[in-house]
Amino acid sequence: MSPERVSGRNTRAKITAPAIVEMKRRGERITVVTAYDFPTARLADQAGVEVLLVGDSVGTVLLGYDSTLPVTMDDMLHHTKAVSRAKPSALVVGDMPFMSYQVSEEQAVANAGRLVQEAGANAIKLEGGERVAGAVRHIVRAGIPVMGHLGLTPQSVLAFGGYKVQARSEADQERLLREAQALEAAGCFAIVLEGIPAALGARVTRELQIPTIGIGAGVGCDGQVLVSHDMLGLYQGRTARFVRRYAELGDAMRDAYARYVADVKAKRFPGDEESY
Repeated sequence: MSPERVSGRNTRAKITAPAIVEMKRRGERITVVTAYDFPTARLADQAGVEVLLVGDSVGTVLLGYDSTLPVTMDDMLHHTKAVSRAKPSALVVGDMPFMSYQVSEEQAVANAGRLVQEAGANAIKLEGGERVAGAVRHIVRAGIPVMGHLGLTPQSVLAFGGYKVQARSEADQERLLREAQALEAAGCFAIVLEGIPAALGARVTRELQIPTIGIGAGVGCDGQVLVSHDMLGLYQGRTARFVRRYAELGDAMRDAYARYVADVKAKRFPGDEESY
């Protein structure tokens, strides 16, 4: 890690969608994490993360919903604004929530425009393959970079019957590859591959000129993404097999709160040094 990042100063140039594509051409791995607020965005950016995804996963890890389906455009605008205020060098990608782009291509362009114009996103992400290719084309024509998302797409959890690994059969794998190619042709600069066999993730990565970002899709993808609350041990629910815990901040926070409670009860806080 560079001295600038260790000291909390990030001197990187602003990362753009074309720069992410160029990373694939150079064979450089791409790091993506979710961020929903100012301090997380600032810390992840200082650590050198290239892409901050303001995911609709905010619904499950921060807002207490059972799925991402209740998340609204107002929710996404609110959290994307907070991340953008950190002025990160990382690319800020705003997630398009459920029913913000499915009704019409005009609706998709308008809501994508709001994430950029009102919330400061540098790009947007939406879920689906060939069925959203038209929306992707229209958004890209409006000058907004688009990241795709295939495989286990959480907004389709009702249709999938739960959070299950996708594209296990040969026919489903061929269909996913066609959909990835359709998204590339429509103008996506990158595609998230979630919850698919590792061999398929590697195959799609080889077939595309744009980067793939894996989450439960194997090491063969061009980059990886994790939900910050999962990797930091802040989410108390069940975590997926593909999650690696890099810290146990939830335990540390619980312990800090417990010590605070104990100190207040025992009149150890505040002390002379915290009093006027």
